[in-house]
Amino acid sequence: MISTTQANKKAQKVPTAVLKIAAALFWIFIWFIASRAVGAELLLPSPSVTLARLWELALKGSFWLAVLQSLLRIIAGCALGIAAGSILGVLTAMSRVLYELFTPLTVVRSTPVASFIILALVWIKRDNVAVFIAFLMVLPILWGNVSRGIAECDRDLIEMAHIFRFSKKDMLKKIYLPSVRPYFFAGCSTALGLSWKAGVAAEVLSLPKHALGSELYYSKIYLETPTLFAVTLVVILLSVALEFVLRLILKKTAGWEK
Repeated sequence: MISTTQANKKAQKVPTAVLKIAAALFWIFIWFIASRAVGAELLLPSPSVTLARLWELALKGSFWLAVLQSLLRIIAGCALGIAAGSILGVLTAMSRVLYELFTPLTVVRSTPVASFIILALVWIKRDNVAVFIAFLMVLPILWGNVSRGIAECDRDLIEMAHIFRFSKKDMLKKIYLPSVRPYFFAGCSTALGLSWKAGVAAEVLSLPKHALGSELYYSKIYLETPTLFAVTLVVILLSVALEFVLRLILKKTAGWEK
């Protein structure tokens, strides 16, 4: 009988890509079985029906415009959140008063996203709601990570740098940046996925003219379940693609490791 250790060793020899493909095929098969059991396309369309509808959408220029607009809105909000959160993290790390002043921002993490979306609909134009929500979701994450990265700097190294009279540029480059970098990159990775989900949710409620969230809403209203599944699949694939691109960028720029 093969032991658990031997089985784990054999599993480790299988390429990760093969395991991921096998897992995807397994769940597609479960999806197929479930759709056959339900027997109603309106409730649960099959994988083949969903892919056929996805192909139909891919032939429409309006669909690609919706994809592009959603990407631009959410990436813009995420980028603004990363920039603002990083600056705020540095400032609050330098001042205890500022840190205590901005501490209530942590409430954003535990507040339902729908509440902020509804408030945003009152304050700003619907085309900008997704940008604002993505920004709002990212800001506290980057602020917390950057602030913590600075706080975790080795005090002995800082004292040594003062003794040897390091310039501010050398202090930043050789002490603070290496300490903050892993926290910053971890924050970016977390923030991207969160901002994408929150941004699409914002589009569902704000209904901008060209957006994946609007496509989801209208497919639900008109009971076009295959379209609902197809657009959802696109949202998932784009989320995976964005995370993959981000990891590539981090690896190229600073040796990011999983």
